[in-house]
Amino acid sequence: MTEPFVSAHNSFYIIKDWHETVPGLVAGFSTKMGGKSTGDFDSLNTGFHVNDRLGDVIANRQKLGELLSFPAEAWIGACQTHENRIACVTKSDSGRGALSYDSSLPDTDGLYTDEKGILLTLCYADCVPLYFLSKKHGRIGTAHAGWKGTVLGIGANLVEQWKKDGIEPQEIEAVIGPSICKGCYKVDSRVIDAAQRWISDLDSPPFSPVAGEAGQFHLSLQELNKLILLKAGLPLENVRVTKWCTSCSAEFFSHRRDQGKTGRMLGFIGWKEGVST
Repeated sequence: MTEPFVSAHNSFYIIKDWHETVPGLVAGFSTKMGGKSTGDFDSLNTGFHVNDRLGDVIANRQKLGELLSFPAEAWIGACQTHENRIACVTKSDSGRGALSYDSSLPDTDGLYTDEKGILLTLCYADCVPLYFLSKKHGRIGTAHAGWKGTVLGIGANLVEQWKKDGIEPQEIEAVIGPSICKGCYKVDSRVIDAAQRWISDLDSPPFSPVAGEAGQFHLSLQELNKLILLKAGLPLENVRVTKWCTSCSAEFFSHRRDQGKTGRMLGFIGWKEGVST
């Protein structure tokens, strides 16, 4: 299966086939390149909560909005807590969390909408961005899946909410975006134990022991999220996974690689106003 993310600018990647086949859809992931921030946050930091200079973060977000032709005033963002709360948002939420952290949706790690003219945004620095699209129903969504959100099943929860609205899993496409790879992500047995609810029946689970380190494992959060979405009913051909690792690539901020002193990328998805679908 081909790589879903392609570089559209040194400051962001897009989901190529969605961009080409779904009129007006903007979906992708920013890099760390081309912003105003300095030091540990050099340079396109979009996270308010990492002690970067507020003016630089606002400038970075406004610049990204210009590059996407989707102004920051139409963005919606959240205060992410590594849980599994998902919010349905509308144009009335425009601007929340866009240019100030205090206005963010509280305690939220997933967003979805049926409306155009708003950009759903979440911040990342190794956690897994999940993107969702139902072309038939004109619905889009996104979720932030760190290890806690992953084992809590945030991806499956979003699928379940859509099912309640009459959208069947086979009508949903999902893309798993740039995030830390298995080789870069080491966890202890506590995380593996928490993941067992999803993988206990698998012959080839998405983790392996670290040689010479008892109780330590390499875990693929990307593959684990894929397995969870398949268990939620999405067909295999509807789930695509990126090859990009935020820790391996110097294009991205990485919480693990940079030992916690780093910025945040932005995952985004939205339908532009005035474009028929």
